[in-house]
Amino acid sequence: MKIKHQLAIFNALTRLLVILIVWLMLPILVENVVYHHINTTLMEKKKKFIEHLNQEEINDFIENPDDKNETFSDFTTLHSEFLVLSRVPIKPRQKKTTFSNEYRKIEGEENEYRILEHHFTYQGEDYQLEIGSSLSEVKDLTFVIKFFIIIVFGVILLITFLADTFYIEYLLKPFYKIIDTKIRRVNEPEAFDRTPIKAVSRDFRELDFVLNQMMDRIAEVFKKEKQFISNVSHELLTPIALLKNKLENLLQNESLDDNAMDKIAGSLKTLDMLKKIINNLLLISRIDNNQYEANEQINLCEIVSDLYEDLQDRIEDRGIQFENKMKNSFVFTGNKTLTHILIYNLVTNAIKYNKPKGKILVEDGFADNRYFISVKDSGIGMDESQLDKIFSRFARISSDLEGQGLGLAIAKSIATFHHIEITVESVLNEGSSFKLWFQKHN
Repeated sequence: MKIKHQLAIFNALTRLLVILIVWLMLPILVENVVYHHINTTLMEKKKKFIEHLNQEEINDFIENPDDKNETFSDFTTLHSEFLVLSRVPIKPRQKKTTFSNEYRKIEGEENEYRILEHHFTYQGEDYQLEIGSSLSEVKDLTFVIKFFIIIVFGVILLITFLADTFYIEYLLKPFYKIIDTKIRRVNEPEAFDRTPIKAVSRDFRELDFVLNQMMDRIAEVFKKEKQFISNVSHELLTPIALLKNKLENLLQNESLDDNAMDKIAGSLKTLDMLKKIINNLLLISRIDNNQYEANEQINLCEIVSDLYEDLQDRIEDRGIQFENKMKNSFVFTGNKTLTHILIYNLVTNAIKYNKPKGKILVEDGFADNRYFISVKDSGIGMDESQLDKIFSRFARISSDLEGQGLGLAIAKSIATFHHIEITVESVLNEGSSFKLWFQKHN
């Protein structure tokens, strides 16, 4: 999951948690606010009632003054409020005014009320005043508010989630641009784009700056390494040529015995192998340094046909069956000599590591809108540990066979030079299949 989606989800979950907490606390908050309002209203009514209270009113409320337990009750038509005045003795340490929630049954209908209970003494008599206000409206109001808040918070959550997603994507756009243009598409340090990335965030500008500095250092190291290999390889050819010339002159000496002649011949063979290695290293160095032009129109079908003619004797000596099943005349722009070397190395590799009387199949086709050439053999195959290093220089699958381990390294360099992808599939003791994937065909 991308970081922008993770941040958006995290923000949404955080808001959802806040909404959940507010929603759970909402009834308490509403009730406290409403209770405070009701308490204030009840206190005002109590104050007004007490201020205007006199014996005549008490006698009007309580018709039988001699009945100490007689109570007067008054309530509204909708039972939303009531008032009760009773003669009740005041107990020691009893609070003068208290508030409570109780259920009261009035005319057969039971409701919950917020009740103010006030004890006072008037003209030597103890009284209890109860003023109640129905809480049914409070519960209805709480439900309505909760429902409304949920809808509002849901809309807010959706809007903020979308806003966060777009804003985070806007903020991270330079980050993805750095990855796409400066990392993912760069195969060589020389091809690195050092154009500064425009970014609102200072962090991404700093990342871009540091990345440019790092790639400059890497490019310098690569350049020195390639130059070193090229220089060393070139300088080694001269002494090798001199040694070879001297050894060849020694062979002309008739005074040498057969043993000495064999040793000189072995030394010449070693020098030839060393010269071949140096030439291969020079070839890789020149390819990596882009010293070749890539402006020729190349017909791959023709190259494979020419290769078979060049390698026919070698193929027949090992009794290998070679099948060319290429059906497409695919043409692309590149360097013909290097492309010939690329396919030549793959085919000679298939011959070298094949079994006697084995089989080599060369075919082509299109997959995922890309053209490919496949070179498949029925040879010794490779395991996973060997597959990981086959394109490394001087890597050899088998020490029993001749070779310097540079063929596939050269093939990889040529493929990279032409922006060709190489994939390998292999099964131990069953064979290997190398595929060259060319750029998307329009």
